[in-house]
Amino acid sequence: MNSHTPDASAVTGRTSVLDTASTRWLTALDRLERTTVADPAIRVLQRGIRALPLGGMRDLLRGRPLGHPLHPVLVQVPIGCWLSSAVLDVVPGTQRASKTLVSVGLAGIAPAAVAGWVDWADLPPEQARVGLAHAASNAAAVACYAVSLTSRLRGRPAKGRLWSLGGLAAVAVTGALGGHVAHRRAVGGYPAT
Repeated sequence: MNSHTPDASAVTGRTSVLDTASTRWLTALDRLERTTVADPAIRVLQRGIRALPLGGMRDLLRGRPLGHPLHPVLVQVPIGCWLSSAVLDVVPGTQRASKTLVSVGLAGIAPAAVAGWVDWADLPPEQARVGLAHAASNAAAVACYAVSLTSRLRGRPAKGRLWSLGGLAAVAVTGALGGHVAHRRAVGGYPAT
């Protein structure tokens, strides 16, 4: 007996919005993996990071004692803080707590970034290209949250909340990019769409 149940788009002959968005996203990632325009810079950066005299710290940053990469563990601090801050931003009387969470999230970026760069330095070209886009979107997120915190500290909470929303959007993009790199690394690819 065939247990395969066709999805709604196959039954109706229409493509859902989610299917279309997914296809476009994976197509964009495929193009990014194949573009070689940043390869000279990537090679220089990777060599430079691999040449850093980190000693035993390199294994720690790569997560060897844990048996898996450290970077995904460390990113939970900024992501968790910033997501919690977004929730508190809609709760009256929680401005101080939200500001604290934005601050802690920013403080958690450095260790996560260092571990991420150490991992990235050993990636093959296709994954390194997406990883570089991941780093760029991380930089955008950090910039948004830095402006958010500055606005909040200057007594402009509405502006701070707006910048946090921009930062959260960048976090979503960077998470999707990082997830793509991790998935490619783990299984070597995605099924054809």
